[in-house]
Amino acid sequence: MAFLPKQKLFSRQWFIDYSLILFGSIVLAAGYVYFISPHKIVPGGVYGIAIVVHYMTEGVFPFWPEGIPIGLFGLVLNIPLTIAGIKILGPRFGIKTIVGFVLASVFIDFITWLRPDGYAPLVTDVLLSCVFGGVLIGVGLGLIFKSRATSGGSDIIAMIIAKYTQLQLGKLMIYVDSVIVLLGLAVFQDWHIPLYSLIVIYITGRAIDLILEGADYNKALLIVSNKHMEIKQKILKDLERGGTFLKGEGMFTGEDKHIIYTVVSRREVAILEEYISRIDPDAFITVMDAREILGEGFQNLSKKIEDK
Repeated sequence: MAFLPKQKLFSRQWFIDYSLILFGSIVLAAGYVYFISPHKIVPGGVYGIAIVVHYMTEGVFPFWPEGIPIGLFGLVLNIPLTIAGIKILGPRFGIKTIVGFVLASVFIDFITWLRPDGYAPLVTDVLLSCVFGGVLIGVGLGLIFKSRATSGGSDIIAMIIAKYTQLQLGKLMIYVDSVIVLLGLAVFQDWHIPLYSLIVIYITGRAIDLILEGADYNKALLIVSNKHMEIKQKILKDLERGGTFLKGEGMFTGEDKHIIYTVVSRREVAILEEYISRIDPDAFITVMDAREILGEGFQNLSKKIEDK
């Protein structure tokens, strides 16, 4: 069974996807080279393992006096993992995933080679390096994910385990990365490393979400008010938004209630709250983050699918 849609070669979307992979790989590599690997931080994944191996093999090979290159070892790990993933899980890992991890590995070693000071950190402050390194890695991965490629590596290990154990994939990915972080602790014998590594993992995840979902979050509102018709007119005419009436029942009074569900921008939340406070100070309003809104007045669902 095929999991990956076919894409026309050299089409507009083809160029967009591979541009995202290229730029994302460069950004990801910069995060590792300038901020993460110089401090021996191990943020999970194959490159976390590669960082550990790099420092373990320092002085072992005469042609690699500083240790096995991080990008090279990451590539060596990714290739058999991807092959195993294709054989066990099916064709979920297309050419874009392979291009992604090859480019990331190449850029990690290439940028390191270009630097006059090699593996020296860009800044000596470890916490600052965790923040900027996590952001760069997260942005890089987010761009790669937007092209519908995967990060490969430890994700594939988690997918394979999930197939045979029926455990949740999300939890398994956390477990796999945690084992890699603990590997860094065992090798480097420094409690600072896993603690800093967890900071990087968290920031990386947040940066990925930001790239995939966007920063301009809208707000979803649930409004319970006896002035629901007036609020309806405010939403429809002044804000030019839509909404839905939900039928409810007051738990204490047993009265029928009209609950308004609507989605507005941050600015419009303030306008609506000010209006409701004037006409019905006793109204009950719940404001929730809505990170992705698809439909009329917001992002078009069909266009989103086409852009992918």
